[in-house]
Amino acid sequence: MPVYEYECDTCRKVFEVQQRMADAPLSSCPECEGSVKKVMSMSSFQLKGGGWYADGYASTQKGVGSSAAATTPPPCSSGGCAKCPAAAS
Repeated sequence: MPVYEYECDTCRKVFEVQQRMADAPLSSCPECEGSVKKVMSMSSFQLKGGGWYADGYASTQKGVGSSAAATTPPPCSSGGCAKCPAAAS
């Protein structure tokens, strides 16, 4: 279940609440009953390494598996974005 951060407009308290994604957002502070707003906080999700190309998910070539993709570096890791196929468009 995701954890959401809220800030109270009245008392300025910042607090976290564990809620389902389908749950309605909170509207009042549990301390002072003031109105609250959701705060954007840093996610624990991080991409590291060579990205999706290293494990073959982005491959559109027939017969390319994860072992072949793992030996081929992603385009941006060998010379910057100038060699990236997306940079040409």
